[in-house]
Amino acid sequence: MLKPLNDNVILKKVKKEEKTSSGIILTTGQEEPDYAIVVAVGEGIVVDGKLKPVSVKENDKVIFKKYSTTNFKYEDEEYLVINEKDILAVIK
Repeated sequence: MLKPLNDNVILKKVKKEEKTSSGIILTTGQEEPDYAIVVAVGEGIVVDGKLKPVSVKENDKVIFKKYSTTNFKYEDEEYLVINEKDILAVIK
């Protein structure tokens, strides 16, 4: 399993829908959504001698800065690594 270090977060990108629930096929020219599911989080960073934990948790759906990720493949799955400061919001 993947374990990020410090305040890094591992995300799995949400696949865009190819078809609506009513069966309408969407065009493929659409840009990928900039949201993902949190797969794993690091322990956090030390600030003033105290550990500041990461504020997101596994299975959170988050919006992130588009060009702030490192993409990689692990066991035939594609993941993103991002620093916590580049996560903009949690979708509730």
